[in-house]
Amino acid sequence: MRFLNVLIIDDEPALRQILGNAVSKAGHKVQLAENGTQALEVLEKESIDVAICDIRMPDMTGIEVVSKAKAAGIETAFLVMTAYASVNTAIDAMRCGAYDYMIKPLRNEDVLNRLSQLAAMIGLKSENQTLRRLVLGLEGTQCTMDSPAMQRIERLVAKVAVTDSTVLITGESGTGKGVTARAIHQASLRGDAPFIPVNCGAIPENLLESEFFGHTKGAFTGATKTKKGLFQEADGGTLFLDEIGELPLSLQVKLLHVLEQNEVRPVGSEKMVPVDVRLVAATNRDLDKMVESGEFREDLFFRLNIFNIELPPLRERKEDISALLDFFLQREAKKLGMGNELGIDPDARELLCAYNWPGNIRELENVIARALILVDDNEIQVTDLPQQLLKPVRGQGSSAVNDETLREQVRQFEIEVIKKTIDEQGGDRRKAAKALGLGLSSLYRKLEESA
Repeated sequence: MRFLNVLIIDDEPALRQILGNAVSKAGHKVQLAENGTQALEVLEKESIDVAICDIRMPDMTGIEVVSKAKAAGIETAFLVMTAYASVNTAIDAMRCGAYDYMIKPLRNEDVLNRLSQLAAMIGLKSENQTLRRLVLGLEGTQCTMDSPAMQRIERLVAKVAVTDSTVLITGESGTGKGVTARAIHQASLRGDAPFIPVNCGAIPENLLESEFFGHTKGAFTGATKTKKGLFQEADGGTLFLDEIGELPLSLQVKLLHVLEQNEVRPVGSEKMVPVDVRLVAATNRDLDKMVESGEFREDLFFRLNIFNIELPPLRERKEDISALLDFFLQREAKKLGMGNELGIDPDARELLCAYNWPGNIRELENVIARALILVDDNEIQVTDLPQQLLKPVRGQGSSAVNDETLREQVRQFEIEVIKKTIDEQGGDRRKAAKALGLGLSSLYRKLEESA
C-alpha cells in the first residue's frame, strides 16, 4: 500500500494525539496542527497528501480551511470531521472541495479504511497525470526476439526484476533501453505501482532539482504552489532516469544521497521526505570514461552500476530484424487506420535485413512509418524505402557493392522507361502512370528520387 503524508487538524489535543498515533502506527507520516491558521502554514510549506480536519475550530471553520487551501492551488485531499451529523454541513464541505466527511466520535478502523481508499486513488491519479504529461503508453511496446543476444537479455531482466536492485542499462541510442526498463518494472513486485520515466537531458538544468525533489510554495520565482517531485510521484514504484550521463555534478551528489538515505528534501523545505523508489538508469555514454575525466562521480557510478544490462546494437543481431519489421508494420498500420493485409515485398525485406541500422530499432521504426505513408497496394516496395538503404555500405564486401550497383542500374532503367512513357502520353503523367500500372503518387516519387 502507498503510505501517505497526513495532517491532522483539531483544537482538541487529546483527539490529535490519539488519532495521530493510530495513523502513524499504520505506516503513514503524521503532522499535527491545532487550528486552521497553523494548518494552512503547513499546507503551504509541505507536500501533504491528506488532511483530516475538524469542522469547528476557534479561529476558522474546517470548511474555510478547505476553501482557502483550494483557492491557493493546494491539491491535498480533505476529510472533514463533524460532531453535528447534518446534511447541510456535509454538502457545504463537499462543495468547497472536501473528499469526504466523517462523524465524531471517530473509529480508528474507519479512518484507516478511508486513508487506504485515498492512498489507492492518489497513487492512480499521480501515475496517470505523469504518464499523460510525458505522453507515454504501454500498448504495443513489446516484440518477441529470438536472437541469442536478446534471449540473454530476457534472462537478465527476469533475474533482476524480482529484486529491488538498482539497474544501469547501457547501449547505443535506439536499442530499446526504455522498453527494457519498463519490462523490469512490469515483472517486479512493484508492477502495479507507478512507473515514472524521465529524460535527464530534456529538463533545463535550473529546473532539475525542483523536478526531481519537488518544491514548496515560494521557494523560487514562479513557485506559486507546493509541488511533488518525480521521486515522490514514483513512491512505491520505479523511477526510470534515461540519459543519466547528462546530469550535472551538483545534482549527482543529491541523487547519491537519495539512493543511500531513501529520502528527498524539496527545494525551499527544511524537512526530509521519505521515499520508497526503485531506480533504473540508462545511458548511451561511456560512464567509465566520464568518471576518469571527472564528469561523473565515481561513487554514484558504483551505486548505479550494481547490475548492468548492456543492450547490443541491431547490426549485431540481424536475426531479429525480420520480427521487428513485422511488429512495427502492424503497429504503425494500426495507428494509421490501415488494414491487417499489409506486407513487405521480398526484395524490400532483403534490403531491410541487410542494412546496418546505425540508428538501431528507432531508425527501423521510423523507416516503416515513412514507408506506410508512401505505400501503394498494401505492400512496401523497394521504392518506398529511403535512399540511405539503397546506397552501398562501406566494409560489407564486393558482393554487396555489386548488388547495390545492379540495383542502381535497374533504378536508372526504370526512370528511363517512365520518362519515355510520359513523352508517349504527351506529357500527361496521370495517363503514363496508368499505362505503367503505377499509382500517380508512386510515379511522382520515382521522378523526384531521380532528380
